[in-house]
Order: sequence, then C-alpha cells, then structure tokens
Amino acid sequence: MQKLTVGIVGGGFMGRVHSHAARAAGAEVVGVTSSSPERSAAAAGQLGTAAVDDVAELVEQVDVVHVCSPNAAHAGHVRAALDAGRHVVCEKPLALDAAEADELAARAEAAGVVAAVPFVYRFHPMARQAAAHVAAGELGRLLTVRGSYLQDWMLDPEAGNWRVDPATAGRSRAFGDVGSHLADLLEFLSGDRIVRLAAATTIAHPRRGGVDVTTEDAAALTVQLRSGAVGSLMVSQVDAGRKNALTLELAGTETSVVFDQEHPDELWIGGVEASRTVTRDAPALAADAARLNLVPAGHPMGYLDAFTAFARDVYAAVGGETPHGLPSFADGARANAVIDAVVASAEHGGWVDLD
Repeated sequence: MQKLTVGIVGGGFMGRVHSHAARAAGAEVVGVTSSSPERSAAAAGQLGTAAVDDVAELVEQVDVVHVCSPNAAHAGHVRAALDAGRHVVCEKPLALDAAEADELAARAEAAGVVAAVPFVYRFHPMARQAAAHVAAGELGRLLTVRGSYLQDWMLDPEAGNWRVDPATAGRSRAFGDVGSHLADLLEFLSGDRIVRLAAATTIAHPRRGGVDVTTEDAAALTVQLRSGAVGSLMVSQVDAGRKNALTLELAGTETSVVFDQEHPDELWIGGVEASRTVTRDAPALAADAARLNLVPAGHPMGYLDAFTAFARDVYAAVGGETPHGLPSFADGARANAVIDAVVASAEHGGWVDLD
C-alpha cells in the first residue's frame, strides 16, 4: 500500500513534532515551507525533507497538509489546503476567533476531507481510560471538576516570542495556547459541555522586550457544565517550576478520577472507602485505551507517543476508518468559542453563556 504523503507548513518546534509523528505513523514527509526561502531551507535541513517555496506549491504535492504556522496564518493556510481538496491537520487554536473557526469547520465539511486539530492529550491511554470510566457510569453523576495547566516559560520578564503579539497569536495568549487543551480534555473525558463561565486574567509583566503586553499570562475560570456540575480551571505560563503540568479531576457521586499529564502512565480513582491507582497495564484497560497502549507496562509513554497516535488516527480516517475520539475542526471551533468567552468575561467581569 502506497504511503500517504505529508507537507508541513511551519518550521518551528511544532513543525518538528508533526514531522516526527507523521513518519512514526507511517507517512512520508515530502516537503516543508516556512515564512521565507531561508527559513524553509533551514527547516528542511532539520526535518530531512525538501524545502518548498510556498503553501500553494506544497499543497499540490501531498495528500495531507499539516499547518503549524503562527495562529494568524492558520486560516489562509487551511483554506489553501481545502481549496486544493487536501486533508488537513491544523494546530490549535484553529483560528483567531470563533467566527473564523466556524467558517473553516464548515468549509472542511463541505470539502468532504479529513480535517483535524491535534488535541493530543486525548491520545494518552490513561486519558482514554478516564473517559471509559466515566462512560461506564463508574463516576456516577458528575458533581465538580477541577483542572489546571501550568507552565513557567514566560516567567522571565524578557521571555517572549510571536505569541505575545495579539495580531499574530490572537487576543488570548495563555488560555488560547494551553487552556484550549484543558477545556477540550475536560469536555472529552466528561462527555459534558461548558455552558457558562466567568473568567479573570492577569498580566505578569506589562512590558516585554520594550513592548507593551496586552495578552494574559494566566487565567482563572469558574465553569458550569450542562449537567449542572460546577468547577474551576486555572491556566498559567508564569508558575515557577511547572513545565507542562496539565491535571484534570472529575468528581462524581460514586468516585473521582484524576489524570495527570506529567504522570501519564497512571490514573487515580478516588472512593469513599478506598482509593486506588490504575497503571497502564493492557489487561486492566478498556478497549479504547488498550488500542493506544503501544508498549508493555513499565515502558513509559509520553507526549510524542500521544502525538503519533493522533497522526495514526488521522491517516486511518483518510483511509476510510472512523477512529473514536479524533478531534475535528468542529472541536477546534468549539475551543475557539471557549477562548472568545474567556476573553469576553475577563473584559467585562461577568458570566458568559456558551450554549
């Protein structure tokens, strides 16, 4: 069977991650394009593939386009792929706002192609085990949720990159970048939806590199879910010592369940009489978790494995399969709606309805 061909738009860190995942999932990376010929050549050297002059040329050469460019460029690059009838993977956030994200999701549906957003934390086996625990009714009725996604890479007042510029990255920085992962994982694992939220944000350093900062370093949310459950979400990129600390707890009338991305081979199940830790051991896993379990217990799995599993499901969908839990452009648009609600709530200081 002929390998799928993949093109990468964007030569930064995420371009390298997508390239690794594509190859590990069995595809051939045939080219990369970046913001200039010089950057394209440099990226091609790092990725071990060909440099392509522009997106229009790249989309004509491949089956699947992976968009890993800065946020403001996503929509244009996605449209180029869809107009050429190509399958497309686009980094989150899908667009700069919910209206544009909805338009891209509608375009993708009309084009009849596979269009996915890499909410890759869904693809940890123990995250799927948590989802299976909830779906089987073992949690009981959901009562409360507690989640956080904490990093420290922006703690230094001189730290900065393109994400600080709202024209390039959008009006939300910390929540738009990593909070979107947290909100998606909450809704995916719980099978529930955030219907209203109230948010407060803060800027740690008003100026970075001599430039005024207008996007948040941290955000705190109170959320209400469709089921009536309530909870809190905290996102920060200025939390000293926290590197990629995504943690989510769902508490129900029967048990609680905690997934911790920095300890992805374990799942904590809380009970009134006794609590237990479930380890990533295939015989103990639900079917959907077991299919993502690539190596024996005791051999740690992590971020790149989750990303590869995502890519593998994308390419399976291209082949006509319907893998469970593949995040679509509709899921990307949903994340954009939550981001917009956070920005709106923080601006006027009140509740914002989502549904």
